[in-house]
Amino acid sequence: MAIGNFDGVHRGHARIVERLIARAREFGGPAMVFTFDPHPVRLLRPEHAPPPLTWTDRKADLLQQLGVDAMIAYPTDKALLALSPQDFFRRIVRESLAANAMVEGPNFYFGRNRAGTIDVLRGLCEESKISLDIVEPLTVSGDFVSSSRVRKLLQAGEVSAAAELLTQPYRIRGMVTHGAARGAKLGFPTANLDAIDTLLPALGVYAGRAILPERTWPAAINLGPNPTFGDQAVKVEVHLIGFAGSLYGQPIEVDFIARLRDIRRFGAAEELKAQLAKDIAAANDEFQMANYE
Repeated sequence: MAIGNFDGVHRGHARIVERLIARAREFGGPAMVFTFDPHPVRLLRPEHAPPPLTWTDRKADLLQQLGVDAMIAYPTDKALLALSPQDFFRRIVRESLAANAMVEGPNFYFGRNRAGTIDVLRGLCEESKISLDIVEPLTVSGDFVSSSRVRKLLQAGEVSAAAELLTQPYRIRGMVTHGAARGAKLGFPTANLDAIDTLLPALGVYAGRAILPERTWPAAINLGPNPTFGDQAVKVEVHLIGFAGSLYGQPIEVDFIARLRDIRRFGAAEELKAQLAKDIAAANDEFQMANYE
């Protein structure tokens, strides 16, 4: 088993999972990830809790794609966070899951006040005759791959660079709600997404992919206000290229492929319409180059 938040399921996590699967095959058992829902910092220091990069089902899907056999999303509560490292290890690792082997990164902490360091874990594993592998962090372009690094790139709008660190392009989900229908009047209808529960990239216009139950569509995404019409509210508007039909009331997921431009004000609706046509053509090109099947 591997314990951690695995937020975003980036390439550093993939390195841990690779070793986890190898050890599981040696022991003849399942490769399991134990994660927390919600992230412990949301209970301990909610004012410092970063917006998540993945929701629980998405995290499970990404880990499954890497070959993990099972993921436990443990309902985090104050009772769990109050456990000493020794009690956490005894109750979770030994008694509940009967682990034969553990795989962690060197910066792993567990138990009350994060008192369980990797050295504490090593001692507990030795006492219990549980194998422990420490996987060194992955570096890309001279820096460690981490969820916080991915988050900073997304907050800067650098979705392509973030995708290089993730195992899949960055994805959000939301419910399609009614908007002002300005896009439809201009000939470019959009799905307005609400109830998004993960980090939003920086404001801008993006190329992406919209995922519906039956198929996926290339997409142009406007993330921000509509200054041309004096609307300052930040919205997520997704134009599904080639799609015809209604999506109101449906959940959809959206991948971010590339950033196309900043949000800006246009002098007239016709000028905006011409720019939207360029955005959609550019988004479609990016989608084709991304080699989605």
